[in-house]
Parts: sequence; structure tokens; C-alpha cells
Amino acid sequence: MSITGDQAGRLHQLRRPTFTELYLPKLVTVWREGYGVADFRADVFAGLTVAIVALPLSMAIAIASGVTPDRGLYTAVVGGFIVSLLGGSRFQIGGPAGAFIVLVAVTAERHGVDGVILATMMAGAFLIAAGLLRVGTYIKFIPYPVTVGFTAGIAVIIFASQLRDLGGITLAGKEPSEFVPKLVALAGGLHTVNPSAVAVAIVSIAIIAALRVWRPSWPGILIAVAFAAVVCAVFSLPVETIGSRFGGIPRELPSPALPAFSLEKARAVLPDAIAFALLAAIESLLSAVVADGMTGRRHRSNCELVAQGAANIGSALFGGICVTGLIARTATNIRAGARGPLAGMLHSIFLLLFMLVAAPLASYIPLAALASVLVVVAWTMAEKHEFATLLRSSWGDAVVLLATFLLTIFRDLTEGILVGFALGAVLFIHRMAEMTGIEERSPLVAADRPDDGNGDRVPYDPALAVDRDVLVYRITGAFFFGAASAIGGVLDGIADKRKAFVVDFAAVPFLDSTAANVLGRVAAKAHRQGIRLFITGASPTVRRALLTHGVTPPRARYRTTLERAVADIKSRVADETAAG
Repeated sequence: MSITGDQAGRLHQLRRPTFTELYLPKLVTVWREGYGVADFRADVFAGLTVAIVALPLSMAIAIASGVTPDRGLYTAVVGGFIVSLLGGSRFQIGGPAGAFIVLVAVTAERHGVDGVILATMMAGAFLIAAGLLRVGTYIKFIPYPVTVGFTAGIAVIIFASQLRDLGGITLAGKEPSEFVPKLVALAGGLHTVNPSAVAVAIVSIAIIAALRVWRPSWPGILIAVAFAAVVCAVFSLPVETIGSRFGGIPRELPSPALPAFSLEKARAVLPDAIAFALLAAIESLLSAVVADGMTGRRHRSNCELVAQGAANIGSALFGGICVTGLIARTATNIRAGARGPLAGMLHSIFLLLFMLVAAPLASYIPLAALASVLVVVAWTMAEKHEFATLLRSSWGDAVVLLATFLLTIFRDLTEGILVGFALGAVLFIHRMAEMTGIEERSPLVAADRPDDGNGDRVPYDPALAVDRDVLVYRITGAFFFGAASAIGGVLDGIADKRKAFVVDFAAVPFLDSTAANVLGRVAAKAHRQGIRLFITGASPTVRRALLTHGVTPPRARYRTTLERAVADIKSRVADETAAG
């Protein structure tokens, strides 16, 4: 027997993948495919391009997260290098993400920077465990309204977190981390608005927006920040800078060191570590999916989770914060012509060189310019079109979207994701239950009438139902707990005068234990009343589930087709009539 190419492909998909196929880094794959000088030149250019974009972003995200700007650079250098070295995506760029600003800021406020570093390391361990347990296969099942909702919520929070630096507002005390108290405190400090800071922010946003339209290939963010720094230094504008608030950034990586650890501290930051791991997994795999869509490649999700875990541990060892895959920088990497993971590794090396050479210049960067960068990031990541589309699509999607969005803003990111996922699951169950149906068929129509040409039988005609002792039901769709109650009620209402009935499972692709248990009770009742039950068209998986839950002979008889079952019933009824 010969096997065609398509059959071989299907067999390859059905067999269980090996450990190497699951966790082999894409760097090795690219090297095996043949990596030449032209590929290296393309990756050098792409890595330099991404590094130019990542330099101001990494510092801005770190500052917004409540830590010093150097920690954002450590994260991009160490974490980004490990993500590309070990990752399962060919083009993924790792580093600090705007989505983590809220989580890191809250953790830093509660437990200090040491708590953030410890939570980052613990999150790395959780991500490695998730990858080895192959959890990455299931993260893709998070509903789309949930991802849009929490992304838009994070965008709103990022924007609110930058209002202080955008306006140069001076607050009497520490800026609250919660959304509403933050707005109240900022409103109370409006009288301290710095016009110079506002002007710097407006000009920076205008430069970024204009360059995106007229020169999209230019590094608009870096140009805007550099221009703002030069203007502020030349004209001695009274605005706060990295140097005035943080004293500049170091010119080298720190020595690796374990964070301060104690069981009490680990227990305290455990919820934050879980939130870090959850968001890192979602963001990184979402970024990998986007990269696949842009390039036609396929990433290894569980390998990517292991790499993200190792990157977070590495970042924490050097004093960095959370690492994840970055959609915007990954897309920039692809558009810059990257050929493989070496581009991401080179992006980290270039960032390190920038630190070594240009660290003193970072002191002149105005915080208002960095705040404007994050405002643009928040505007871009809000997914406004998708948000509006989901609001119009259906009431269920709108509820899931708004619940996730509002909980993310006013409560907590993790709570928003969990509640949104739960609502999405309930909505899915409701929709699946509506798709699952049961209809009564005439045995004559079921057995003797031809199909309509499309594989469906002709509509039921009561005039053709000559045998009133036989009842035929056909279940369509997934028979699971969401539909088990309704279908069980129909089957449970079998009239005592019936001598036999047939339940056709030919259109049931899936049956869970709840539905099998319901049919088991129906079979037991029919057997007690002397009614013969026939099961037809059940796949091996469905039949195995039914047998496990007591739908066994003599309570039920299995036939391959509906026609065969009806013929057997008619033959048995005829024999009984002759004997009577």
C-alpha cells in the first residue's frame, strides 16, 4: 500500500511530536537550513534598527514601572538576548513591555524593587514549568474579546500613568498606583503644571506622529527623544530629566546576583509572580502568532515559554524586570528584513554598546519626552478598531470585552483576565448548547427516503410515518454538559406505548461524561419499561464514552447505520406479531 504526500502530512500531524521537535530553538533550525553571509548582513541591519527603537522605550517603560531606567536596559539586553537564543519563534524580540507597567509598579510599591526582582525570577520558573507541561498549546484558547479588553485597559492605565510627567505636575506626596486615586491626586496638582514640559511632550508626540506618516522607515521615537534632549539642553528649559531624577544610567552591566530570598517574601510576592507569568505567556505567544501571520512561519509555543522563563530568570539575576515578547518590536524586526533569531541577539548587543558609549548622554533626556513615547505606545496598543468591532458584533462579546476592560482599569489585570475568560467560557457553552439539537424522525423517512443531494435527509413527512411503535431521534452537534439537560429531557419523555426507539449519533463529533451519564439514565429507564434502545452512527470515541457510563447491552444495542437499526426493529416487531 502506498501513502501519498497529503496522507503522510496528516500522519505526521497525528503522531505525537518528539521532545526535540517541541523544544529545539529556532536558532538551530535556521542554522540547519543554511545561514549565509547575506542572512547575517540582513540580521545586523534588523538588529540595529530594533535596538534604536528599543533604547528609549526600555528606559521609558522602566521609569513608568516605578524603577530606574537602567533596569529597563538590563531587561532588554539580558532578557532579549536569551529570548532570541532559546526561543521557539524565528523573529521574536524580547524585553520590557508596556503591558507590565501596571503590575510592576504595584509590586514595586508593595514589596520594593527586591520584591519585583524576586517575583520576576519566580515567574521565570513558572514559565519554564508551563512550557515543559505543554501549557502553551492551550493559551491560544483565551477568547479574543479578553485579549482586546485587557490590552485596551492597559493602554488607558499607561496613559494615566504618564500624565504627571507629560504636564510636569508636582505632587505633595507619592503618586497613587490605583486608577481613580491617581486621577484625583493629579487633578489636585493641576496648578503646578509646567508649560515647558507640556510643550516638550506636544512637540515629541507631533514628531513621532509626523514621521510615522511621512518617513515610516525612520526611527521616529529616537529622533523625537534626541531632539527634545538637545532643545532642553540648549535652551536650559526647566524640565525634569533622567539625570535630575535618577542621576543618569550606569555604563556597564552589573554582576549577576540572586535576589534577597525568604519564604515569607516569596509567599508575599507569589500572586504577583503568577500574574507576571500569565501576562508574559499571553503577550509572548500573541507576539509569536503575529510574527507567524506576517511571515508564514510557525513558532513552537512551548519552546517559546521555556525561553521566556529562562529570560526572566536571567533578567532578574542582573537586576532587570519582567521580559516578554513584544509585538511592535517584533514587527519592526520583520519589516527591517530579519532572517532569523540572530537579529534579536544582535539587538541586545547593540543596546549594550549604546549603554557603554552613550550612557552620559542619557542624563539629558527629558522625562516629558519619554512620557510622550509611552502615550504613543498606549494609543497604538489600544486596538480601537477591534474594540469598536467587538462592541457591535454581539451582546456576548461586548459583555466579555467590557468586563475585562473595566476590571483591568478599576480592579486588577489578573482579575480582569480571569473574569473575562470565565465569561467567555460561559458564552461559548451557551453558543454550543444552542447549536446542539435533537429532532424526531419518522422511521420510514429515516430508513427509506433518499438524501436531498447534500447529505441531508428530506424534511419529515407525517403521512409517511406508518409504524407508530418506532421512534427515531437524531442529535446534531457536540453533545456536552451545556446541552445535556435539554436533550436528556426530550429523551426522558419517552411514551410508554413505544416498543423501540433509535438515537442517531452520526452528527455528534463529541460527547462528554455529563451527556453520556444522561443517556445512561435514559437507557436504564427504557430497559425497565421494556423499550428497546438502539444507538446508531456512534464514532469509536463516542461509543467508548457511552459504554463507560452504562449504555451497554441489553440496555442498548449498537448499529452502524440508522437504516440497519430500523430494519432490525421492524424484523423483531414482525416476528413478535407472528408469534402472538
